[in-house]
Amino acid sequence: MQKNIRSVILAGMFAAVIGVLAQFSIPLPFSPVPLTLQTFAIGLTATILGSKTGTYAIVGYLLMGMIGLPVFAGGGAGISSLVGPTGGFLVGFIFNGLITGLIIEKTKFNYFWAIVANIVGAVVTLAFGTAWLKVSGSMPWPHAFTAGFFPFVLPGIIKAVAASYIGVLVGKRLPFINKIYRHA
Repeated sequence: MQKNIRSVILAGMFAAVIGVLAQFSIPLPFSPVPLTLQTFAIGLTATILGSKTGTYAIVGYLLMGMIGLPVFAGGGAGISSLVGPTGGFLVGFIFNGLITGLIIEKTKFNYFWAIVANIVGAVVTLAFGTAWLKVSGSMPWPHAFTAGFFPFVLPGIIKAVAASYIGVLVGKRLPFINKIYRHA
């Protein structure tokens, strides 16, 4: 029972953190997708909370945005954000968190595996986002990759490394998280 309450509280707190960090966004002139700290927040959430609670936090964040709270990049909100050009990235966050958390749970909780997991998760988000850009924007694949994948690879790697470093550092300093989410 205590674990469930703690999980709900942590998921809610991290959903709020994602919403706050999403506001740090830079519009790109060549893409309808801004450069944000959302992916950093998603990686941090999955690294610290693991696959299950981390994914709950991400879904909670998306639900907050869908009901109208301005938590998406640039203060965006509503279901229209999910069907717009950034919708694939938003949906991809769910799978990013799930996969990142699972990789970390199935390996050692250290910097190397956290970086690997976060980079894989970032690629998953980029794949969802690029595919959705192609479909929603009726773009040919080369344009979708130019607008939704290539410009975000290097920033994605940097954010993945940062999320891994901070996530492992925090996770190791909070023993109740290791005990509950990583069975260490």
